[in-house]
Amino acid sequence: MSTVRVLHVDDEPDIREVVDISLGLNPDLEVRACASGAEAVEAAAEWTPHLILLDVMMPVMDGPTVLKKLRSEPRTAAIPVIFMTARAQTKEVEHFIALGAQGVISKPFNPMTLATQVRDHLHALAHP
Repeated sequence: MSTVRVLHVDDEPDIREVVDISLGLNPDLEVRACASGAEAVEAAAEWTPHLILLDVMMPVMDGPTVLKKLRSEPRTAAIPVIFMTARAQTKEVEHFIALGAQGVISKPFNPMTLATQVRDHLHALAHP
């Protein structure tokens, strides 16, 4: 399989580092990180990732606002987004899916299985 570009967006440097290390262990994944929603919108348009892992709670521009901006731009409208959040109760997950996210990965996540979770989401997107 060819390399899958994953854009990870989180305002917490520690989380970005853990995700980078975790996904970086998988040679099929190329990961870029952003620290803000505005940075993510710009990076998504320039880099065209196959998937965006997006934190829900961020200052200035939260995850749902980023998703709305991504969906409003033709260059980024079709990029699948998976929210990463501690707010992963059933009602919240349903809300995020209704906003247009393809899925949710709960925080705290297991760094040892994160790449598998990402792959599972990609597989589900490719084989609905």
